[in-house]
Amino acid sequence: MSTVSTVCTARASYKKLPGLLELNATHLQWTQDGKGAPAVRVAHPEVATLFSSKEGAAQVRLKICLENDSNGHNFTFTAAQQVALSEREMFKAQLTNIISNNRAPRETLTLQPPVASTPPAAPSPGGATPRAPLPPSSRASTSRAASVSSTRGTPVNDPINDFRLRKKVLVKTPELAALHRELVMSGQITESEFWEGREHLLLAQAAADSQKKGRPGQLVDPRPQDTGSGDVKIVITPQLVHDIFDEYPVVAKAYDENVPSKLSEAEFWKRYFQSKLFHSHRASIRSTATQHVVKDDAIFDKYLEKPDDELEPRKQRDEEVEMFIDLEATREDHEETGNERDVTMQAGKQRGALPLIRKFNEHSERLLKSAISVDGPNKRRRTDGDTHDPHGYYSQIDLDDLHNPEASDGILLEMQDRQRYFEARPGVVPSAEQAPRPPVDMRAALQEVKHDVEGWQAHLAQIKVERKAVEAALVSMTQNVATRLDAQKRKADLPEEVFRQMSTCQTAANEFLRQFWSAIYPPAGETLGGPTTPAQKAAKAARMAGYLAKTPEKVAAIVGGADKAGVERARVQVGMQPTLDAVNKALEFWETRKPAPGAGAPGARRP
Repeated sequence: MSTVSTVCTARASYKKLPGLLELNATHLQWTQDGKGAPAVRVAHPEVATLFSSKEGAAQVRLKICLENDSNGHNFTFTAAQQVALSEREMFKAQLTNIISNNRAPRETLTLQPPVASTPPAAPSPGGATPRAPLPPSSRASTSRAASVSSTRGTPVNDPINDFRLRKKVLVKTPELAALHRELVMSGQITESEFWEGREHLLLAQAAADSQKKGRPGQLVDPRPQDTGSGDVKIVITPQLVHDIFDEYPVVAKAYDENVPSKLSEAEFWKRYFQSKLFHSHRASIRSTATQHVVKDDAIFDKYLEKPDDELEPRKQRDEEVEMFIDLEATREDHEETGNERDVTMQAGKQRGALPLIRKFNEHSERLLKSAISVDGPNKRRRTDGDTHDPHGYYSQIDLDDLHNPEASDGILLEMQDRQRYFEARPGVVPSAEQAPRPPVDMRAALQEVKHDVEGWQAHLAQIKVERKAVEAALVSMTQNVATRLDAQKRKADLPEEVFRQMSTCQTAANEFLRQFWSAIYPPAGETLGGPTTPAQKAAKAARMAGYLAKTPEKVAAIVGGADKAGVERARVQVGMQPTLDAVNKALEFWETRKPAPGAGAPGARRP
C-alpha cells in the first residue's frame, strides 16, 4: 500500500477541539487529538478559496471554502503567535497553488461548469504535489487565487474590478461612501458606472497594498529590562530569535549543536545573554569593555571570534564595485601632482571602533541585498543584456531632465464638415491662398528695438498713476477679502440638517453631471466596462438626464425645509444656484440633441 507524503502540518483547533491539521499531496485533513481517523478530509479539487484573520488579531485563523459548501471549515492555529503566523502562511502558500491549479482548467473552457471528478495530481517523489507554474499574464489566479495571498484579497492583475479594493477606498473616504450609498445602493447608477473615472483611486490603493514591509534597519541588540528587584530580564520572542539567528549565524550554529542535547532552550538563552559572545554582538563600543568583566562560559566561548580590528576587514567583498560608487577608482589618477594621501581619512586610527563600524557596514549590506532579492536583479542594473553598456553606466547618467518633454496629442475633436467650418469664418484665409511672409532683416529689427528703448528712464519717470484708480483697486480688493471672511463666518449659521441636505443634493447632481457628460463626450480611452456603442451611450445619457431633471424639485424641497427652519430662502437659493445652472445647461443641451421619436441614436459630435 503506497503512502501519501505530508507537505506541512500544524497544531490547530476545529470547533474548539484541539487536533492536528495536515496537508498532503492529495488531501487537507484535520484529526482530533486521541482519534485515529480524520474528522475533516478535503480533496484538493474541492478547495475553492480561503480567507485568513487580520494581521495582529488575537487568534490566527484560516477558513477553507469548498466548491459545494461556501461555509467551509474554520481552523484556529494554537501555537505561539509568531509560530502560528508562520504555520498559517505556509498553509496559505500551498493552498494558493492548489486553488490556482483548480481554476486553471476552468478558465480554459468557454463558460462551461467545472468537472467535479477531476483527479488530483500525482505526488512527486519528494512528497510534494508538482504544480505547473502559471504565466504572468494568466487570469487564472486573478479572481480568487490572488485573494488568498498575504495581501488578503487584492488581485494584482485586475485591481479595477476588485470589490475589496473598492471597499477599502470607500472606507477611507466617507464622502465617497455616502455618495455610493445614495446612488448605487438605491439603484440609480450601476457599480461600474460609479467607479468609471475613479480608476486612479483603485490603482493607488492596489499600489499601497502591494508594498511589502522590508527588514528593519536597526541592529539586533536586545536591551535588558530592570525588574525593580535588582535583577534584569530580556523578553525572548520568536521574532527576536529569528532576528538573532539571521543577524548572527554563529548563534544559530551554537543552538543547533547544543539544544537539546547539552542545554535546554531556556538554559541556552540564559547562558547566551550572560556570555562574552552576546556582548561581542552588542551594537555599542562599550561592549568591548564589558567582555572583560563577564565570566567565562565553556560552551559559548568556543564560538568567540577574534575582533575584526585589522586594517583590512576579515570579510572581503566578493563582488565587483560599481565605478560610480568606488572610492578607489581615482586613487592613482593624479600621482604626478605629488599630492599625498589624506591621513585624516585613514581607517584604523581608533582601532577599537573598527569592529563596530564593520558590523554596521555588514548589516547595511545585508539590508541592501534583501531589498534587491525582493525587487529582482533589475533594480541594481537596469540595462542587463546591453552589449554596448554591459555595466549600465549610461542608464545612471541618462536623466529625464535632459530629454525634451513630449507634447500630448490631446483629444481629437469630432465634428462634421470641419473644412467648411474653418473656411466660413470671417477673416480666415485658406492656407493655400496665404502669401509667403517676407524674410525678416535681423539687423534692422535689432536697430528698431534699440531705438524704441532709448531714454526709457526718462519716460518711466514721467509716468503718473491716477490716485483714484489706485484707491478704487485697493477698495475692491479689501471688499473682496471682507466678503470671503463674512461668507466663512456666516456658513455656521446654517442648521446642520439643511447644510447636509444641500451638500448631498449638490454631490449627487455633480455625479449625475459627470456620468451624463462622460456618455456624451467619452474620454479618449474607454475605461472599465462603460458603454461602448452609440446606442448604449445614448441610453445612459437619457437616464442621467432623467435624474438631472429632478434636481430643481429637490432644490425646491430643500428651500422649503430651510424656510421652515428659519433660514433665509435667498441664502439657500444662492448656494444651490451654480448647481442649478450646470444642470440646466446639461438639460438644454440634451433637449437640442436627443433624437426624435423613431429616429436612431445620435452620433458623438460637437454641436
